[in-house]
Amino acid sequence: MFHPMALFSSITLCMVLLSSFFFFTCSSSKPNNHHANDSFSISFPLTSIPLSTNTKFSTLSSSSLAVKSSFKYSMALVVTLPIGTPPQLQQMVLDTGSQLSWIQCHDKKTPQKKQPPTTSSFNPSLSSSFYVLPCNHPLCKPRVPDFTLPTDCDANRLCHYSYFYADGTLAEGNLVREKINFSPSQTTPPIILGCATQSNDAKGILGMNLGRLSFSSQAKINKFSYCTPLKQTQPAPGSFYLGNNPDSSRFRYVNLLTFSQSQRMPNLDPLAYTLPLLGISIGGKKLNIPPSVFKPDAGGSGQTMIDSGSEFTYFVDEAYNTIREELVKKVGPRIKKGYVYGNVADICFDGDAIEIGRLVGDMAFEFEKGVQIVIPKERVLAEVEGGVHCFAIGRSERLGAGSNIIGNIHQQNLWVEFDLVNRRVGFGEADCSKSAK
Repeated sequence: MFHPMALFSSITLCMVLLSSFFFFTCSSSKPNNHHANDSFSISFPLTSIPLSTNTKFSTLSSSSLAVKSSFKYSMALVVTLPIGTPPQLQQMVLDTGSQLSWIQCHDKKTPQKKQPPTTSSFNPSLSSSFYVLPCNHPLCKPRVPDFTLPTDCDANRLCHYSYFYADGTLAEGNLVREKINFSPSQTTPPIILGCATQSNDAKGILGMNLGRLSFSSQAKINKFSYCTPLKQTQPAPGSFYLGNNPDSSRFRYVNLLTFSQSQRMPNLDPLAYTLPLLGISIGGKKLNIPPSVFKPDAGGSGQTMIDSGSEFTYFVDEAYNTIREELVKKVGPRIKKGYVYGNVADICFDGDAIEIGRLVGDMAFEFEKGVQIVIPKERVLAEVEGGVHCFAIGRSERLGAGSNIIGNIHQQNLWVEFDLVNRRVGFGEADCSKSAK
């Protein structure tokens, strides 16, 4: 996301509730009431079911908390967290491009005889640590630095927020404080969350950007990482870590581009994870795209972000057109004429995806220090609908944005670590289905 308010493309959001089970292992012997220590470990195994393609587009510390969780890859990366006291397991979309975390909530007055092991909604009346922010809370005032979510007072003098989506849907409710209880001795401080009482979405959002109200900032997490499994017919779970990753010794890091308060520009999201992308290669050939295309210009356009909450990757027109020109040279006659997927992607095919992939070759995103994200030829195309396969990139400007976004489809079988203390992002190739075991 490159703006604190989440935006979805007009492609229909399609998610279903999935059954899961919960267990945890805790190797910590020293209790800590505010954050976990180095040896703490928790696992949340989760079943993964692929659904029809949904593209989410968004405008996009001192603790050593170490928590492992699995997410399912169903066009969105979904984690399950134990929220409240006692914990209620809540499914949330992992989103490195947004700030506010929010959960689905029951109305306090709604009777409920028994809380299921995992539900789509959180029942505030069952949690002793739940607290709704009043209207006079500082966060409920407009223009709070780093936090531009529209807030106002509801009829009960409580802090009300509205969360808008580009497809016209709306999530709204109250801003609340609640704890994440990983175990009786391992909890976070009270976290500011949205408690949505009206929403068309089945799951909440786990906001993980650089904002001071993101989950990672409020929980004082030094690092977090995830490993996205391949999208396939029989999917396996991936992994999500809060804290140190045991595989990090083999990661290769790039420094984030950071922006001071005085540098803030109208088209720039200073809270996004902005990467120093230098170029793109296809089939071993580096494309003739000036590096300046991937950097913010005077108005902030051209920023390159990595976003777990966007499925496809998006580029500004200058980069997209060059990529398309190269692919036309390689496989032009095979491109599906007149077809545009989701109004953003027009490099699509009806033919054999494996054969087309061989003709295209590997694709690589090249960063400083020789660090690359390599997408093998077998995965340069993504099935979108009715047997049609598209090169998994879109035009960001068709979505009203002048930014480059690396989506989770190009983060498959890759550890992506966000080192918040050292302001860097690490990458490590992996078999993410095995990393979750």
